[in-house]
Amino acid sequence: MNLGAYFRLIRRKMVRDPLPPEDVAAGWALGMFVGCSVPFGLQLIVSVPLAMMMRVSKVGATVGTFITNPLTIWIIYPAQTMAMGWLLGRDFSWDYILKAMRGVAKNSDWKTLLSLSGDVVVCFILGGLALAAVLTPITYFTVRTLVRKYRSGRSGNGNRLP
Repeated sequence: MNLGAYFRLIRRKMVRDPLPPEDVAAGWALGMFVGCSVPFGLQLIVSVPLAMMMRVSKVGATVGTFITNPLTIWIIYPAQTMAMGWLLGRDFSWDYILKAMRGVAKNSDWKTLLSLSGDVVVCFILGGLALAAVLTPITYFTVRTLVRKYRSGRSGNGNRLP
């Protein structure tokens, strides 16, 4: 499946979710928030139960977390850490952060993560929360608009809602 077909499939799942548009959008926004603020590997463990408790889109909560994936974390995590470090007056180099990430990925344990400088961990967490604070509302309003637009077009043509 090519990338365009994959995105069409995701869009189709989003607009055809049987929940109200606000609940579909809330699920996607929840996934985006968790994807930005929770370390990779724990995201689905957090997002799906939260979506179930909040009664919002589980599909959206799952797919929304994919903003961080094995390909994008090598860009997003260092960038959010460096940006927050810069705002807090810390001077982290890209190489230092990537070296730390490789160590965590190689050892796959919390001990390696906790052995990093406390400043790096704090900047990583705060950077993720800042990124989530920006992307979560954008995700919510974009998804809600897309779902409403799709459904109003479908119902306006006399077709059954999905």
